[in-house]
Amino acid sequence: MISIPHKAKQFLVLLVKLLIVGGAFYFIYNQLAHNDKLDWQKFITLFRKNQSVSGIGFILLLSVLNRYFEILKWQNLAKVIHEISLGEATKQVLAALTAGIFTPNGVGEYAGKALFYPKSEAKKVVFLNLICNGIQMILTVIFGIFGLLYFNSKYEVITAQTVGILFGGFVLLFVVLLSLKKIKIKGYSIEKLLHKINEIPKAIHRKNIFLGTLRYLVFSHQYYFLFLAFDVHLPYFTLIATIAVVYFLASSLPTFQFLDFAVKGSVAIYFFGILGVNEWIVVFISTLMWFLNVVLPVVIGAYYVLNFKSSASQVN
Repeated sequence: MISIPHKAKQFLVLLVKLLIVGGAFYFIYNQLAHNDKLDWQKFITLFRKNQSVSGIGFILLLSVLNRYFEILKWQNLAKVIHEISLGEATKQVLAALTAGIFTPNGVGEYAGKALFYPKSEAKKVVFLNLICNGIQMILTVIFGIFGLLYFNSKYEVITAQTVGILFGGFVLLFVVLLSLKKIKIKGYSIEKLLHKINEIPKAIHRKNIFLGTLRYLVFSHQYYFLFLAFDVHLPYFTLIATIAVVYFLASSLPTFQFLDFAVKGSVAIYFFGILGVNEWIVVFISTLMWFLNVVLPVVIGAYYVLNFKSSASQVN
């Protein structure tokens, strides 16, 4: 095995850190500066008309709460390995978010968190992160299906027959997965996965679901209040149902974190277009949601990435 000198290792680690942080900021700038659908003049005019210090503070507070509940979720799940402080959980979540910004569906986040733990715990960290993100996805699907049914009952985007086919497809998929739960692929099976999930104390699962629900309610209502700020006044349940549909469908598509707003924006334009909302408003709100809930945490996470020390003993 080739031995790499200590100085060379330090240089490579620094180079990787700079590439992650530099790449993150480049993509953020590129998406904001070269998006021709963003009408900044209309935004500035509307902002001057409706500007409110308390309103801006409230929207920013929702962004803080959104990420705070995610940090609490990770702190709660990390107990399975060992207790970590809120500060340590914050560092791990934000650094991992920054590391995963270039990867499909943020898979780099899994590796990012694993770096904070000894190699012997890597598989467990990846599994716990799967549980952490999994509950958020399940909640997005549940709320999204109810939202789609509500939206469809009013605007009939898809026929009742199509709804029945989709529902039947989900049931069939569930039955197939249950029947195949003992089949192993590379030593893994659904039955083994369920067993590992059941090994986690129920109190941790309950708290994870509770915090995941709070997080979902926070970011969906942040979306809602931004529409109100842009003078979009639609019935509460119609707007919330449409938001749930957009998150459900957009989250089902494979994408990169730095393109998250573009994917959600494209889906949002279609559904909010049915409600008669101007395209530029939908694009701006999707971009603001991305900026507030991805860009700002990534900026903070960049600090943790640059100060990351590759040591298995850093977590006590």
